[in-house]
Amino acid sequence: MVKGIHCVELDKPVSDIWSFVSDMNNWAPLVPGYVSHQIIDDRHSVWIIHGDIGIMERTVTLNVEIVEYIETETIIFQMATSTETCKGEGYFEVEALNGTKSKMKGCLQVHIKGMIGTMVNPVLKTLIPKVGKDFTEKIAANIMDRETARATI
Repeated sequence: MVKGIHCVELDKPVSDIWSFVSDMNNWAPLVPGYVSHQIIDDRHSVWIIHGDIGIMERTVTLNVEIVEYIETETIIFQMATSTETCKGEGYFEVEALNGTKSKMKGCLQVHIKGMIGTMVNPVLKTLIPKVGKDFTEKIAANIMDRETARATI
């Protein structure tokens, strides 16, 4: 599996970060290539993602499952296409650095099987770390913007 991990420090307490990342409706639309998502229950959802990897472009449906949820600390998820040709997993970890500053770590791992995987996995080695970083940075920016918007209301 190809892995991308990125950490950001935020001038926010853990509770502010957790209130954002604990609701998949907040971060699903920030996934690169996001088209839509549907919540099935508190642990399962279906996402439609449009991917463009060089000469290959495809829209995929991913089944996403929250496999572990440790309040205010960690969310671990798995994802796969219905044929399991594309599988992945990821997590968010939140850690208090002090009363008003926290660290958030985002991780994304993806693997594509079969003939397509033979062609695409080498490209993913450079793409997934960038996607993981961009995704984590978007979440951090949204957390900061969310608090700024509340302050101006």
